[in-house]
Amino acid sequence: MKLWMKKISVFLITLVTLGAYTPPINLNPDTDNEEFVSAKSSEREEVSVPTLDVAEDIEDISDINERDSEAYILDAITDQAKAHTIAKLGPRITEQVDPDLAATILPNMEVVLQMILADAGKEQINYYGISELPSKGYGERIFNIHDYHARKDVARFDVRRENRPGEGYWFNFHYHLSEDGFEEHYQIGEIYWDKNMPPKWMA
Repeated sequence: MKLWMKKISVFLITLVTLGAYTPPINLNPDTDNEEFVSAKSSEREEVSVPTLDVAEDIEDISDINERDSEAYILDAITDQAKAHTIAKLGPRITEQVDPDLAATILPNMEVVLQMILADAGKEQINYYGISELPSKGYGERIFNIHDYHARKDVARFDVRRENRPGEGYWFNFHYHLSEDGFEEHYQIGEIYWDKNMPPKWMA
């Protein structure tokens, strides 16, 4: 079990058991010692301490922590992916294509990321993260999903400019998987730019 999982479990168990037992306190200053001792011993017999099934609580906590950590990792990777995509396009391109980017590309990208992380499994997902910064100029790379445990890329997300005769420029968003040696192009979506050549990436 990871160290932070143990710390969270200990904290939550402490929080659950907090206030389960409070010793009696006699605040009367005029009471002599004999009365205090007898009152204390009689009260002690009447106090019942609730019992907790700690093993069951730990299992419940670990299930919650597992789900939360998976959701946290997915959210973190998705947020980084969106930030990398917007940074890759740069302010000049983003300003013009923002509606299509928000409506099509980013949601589709999120679905693909969910699929890749679900395929990784609960154990492996802890080692996944985003590596590589977007490439400037005319390079295609947006970001890579990297397995830091295996020390290899799992998926690569790219955007390519396409100048289609009679139509103009399109941005083709796609990804590659390590399963086929990053050869196959898997479509995320396309955005139309204009008949004029778009500026360089990150401009």
